[in-house]
Amino acid sequence: MPSNRPATRAPSRSLSRSGSRVRLPAVSTLCTAAVAALLAGCSVTPEPFTQDQLRLRVDRNVASLTANQEPVAGEVSLYEAMARALKYNLDYKVAMMEEAVRGQELDRTRFDMLPQLVANAGYNSRSNDSGASSRSLLSGRQSLEPSTSVERQTTAADLSLSWDVLDFGVSYARARQAADQRLISLESRRKVASRMVEDVRTAYWRAVSAERLIAKLVQLSGDVNSALGDSEEIARRRTASPLAALTYQRDLIDVERQIQALQRELVIAKAQLAALMNLAPGTDFKLALPVRTAISTDFCLSGEAMIRTALENRSELRDIAYRLRINERDGTVALLRNLPSLRAFIGTNYDSNSFLYNSNWSGVGVRASWNLLSVFRYPADKRVIEAQTDWLGERERALTMAVMTQVHVSRAQFAFARQSLMTASRYSQVQTGINDQIRSAFKAKQESRQRLIREEMNGLLAEVRYDLAYADMQNAFANVYSSIGLDSFTPEVSSRDSVKDLAGGLQRLWQSRQDVTGAASAASATACTASS
Repeated sequence: MPSNRPATRAPSRSLSRSGSRVRLPAVSTLCTAAVAALLAGCSVTPEPFTQDQLRLRVDRNVASLTANQEPVAGEVSLYEAMARALKYNLDYKVAMMEEAVRGQELDRTRFDMLPQLVANAGYNSRSNDSGASSRSLLSGRQSLEPSTSVERQTTAADLSLSWDVLDFGVSYARARQAADQRLISLESRRKVASRMVEDVRTAYWRAVSAERLIAKLVQLSGDVNSALGDSEEIARRRTASPLAALTYQRDLIDVERQIQALQRELVIAKAQLAALMNLAPGTDFKLALPVRTAISTDFCLSGEAMIRTALENRSELRDIAYRLRINERDGTVALLRNLPSLRAFIGTNYDSNSFLYNSNWSGVGVRASWNLLSVFRYPADKRVIEAQTDWLGERERALTMAVMTQVHVSRAQFAFARQSLMTASRYSQVQTGINDQIRSAFKAKQESRQRLIREEMNGLLAEVRYDLAYADMQNAFANVYSSIGLDSFTPEVSSRDSVKDLAGGLQRLWQSRQDVTGAASAASATACTASS
């Protein structure tokens, strides 16, 4: 037995050393080539866009800005402007796309709650046989000659279905959080829509003022320039005192400066309205010039009811409520992660190894595991969640006070805007009477041209101030409904509708809220109740 021991081992060592001497250089060369190829493939150099690529991107972006938009036909009313903003405004589209992304993320989280069905397949090959011998632990001698039970080339495949109870609980909580994230994006979209409708209303009425008055301002500017020329001629001829002539010119220049300021303010309003409707800069369109009508100060809701409605409907407060619920579920997730994991599995397997007695078999089992060190992390996670809850709660209280104040202030601003409109109306009526008197006196050569131009300017200023006061009142009216969180449009008013249908739905909605723009009277009490 001792004589056989060296004889048995010697060939094995010899073969091993011989095999090493033959294969080592080849293997080393192959590994070096593989590493070099890998490093060459992983090297990345910056590739900036070429000018042609940048031009193509610019052309594509500019073309897509107003693609598939209904062209402006005829005069644009207030509700058509709102409809175009809701249908084509890019900021609102961004908010809608964000909501759609959150919806897709919610759909994706549902798959995380399903069991795992995993299929594996593989091929294995080696250059020699996988063999081994045994050594006795008692005598220290080789007890078995080298042998193998694995072929040099084998293929294996398995299909297993497993389900982890803990993973399911965590995935379910995450799915509920994703649902709340989608609701938060919906509140963000509501806020964007409300702000946009307010901006459209303000810009529309200022642009209407421009449509009404810009021609008169241009005519008055021409009269001022003509009067300035006459004044300079009088100064040269010295038919009047130099001080009187310079004073006259100063007054005319002051009038011209006011005209330019008004023109700048009014013309910009139309450009702002065009941007809100997503019209290309420079697009020519006309506005409908509605008859100015009063708005009733009797809202559908009392002050206390408005505050209560605002606290229930404002998007900012709903946002905080959803975030608090998400934070609460973070506590559930933190707790579940500290519990033992229980995984059940069932599967079928195949192996092409001919040495196996059974090449196909099925298996089933249950496995439990628990990371004991995670228990020490749970108190820290709990403290973070509690701190976030306290922070969100404080934000909610601060927003509650801010919302209540906004409702109160918006009502006060609307009342003040109505008073300012009444004052501007009386001032305009008085100035109209003065202008009639001055024109008659000028024709009778009892008043100077300087006085006539000044009063004409005062008349235009009175008209502009009346229009701006009316625009402020319209904005204050919309701000009241925005402050109480009522949507700018109802679910049946969809941006998928045509501009005409969308404008009609918006008009019915806002007239039910006592917006009598273009209407004969305020809405009925029934409409008020339905709106609230």
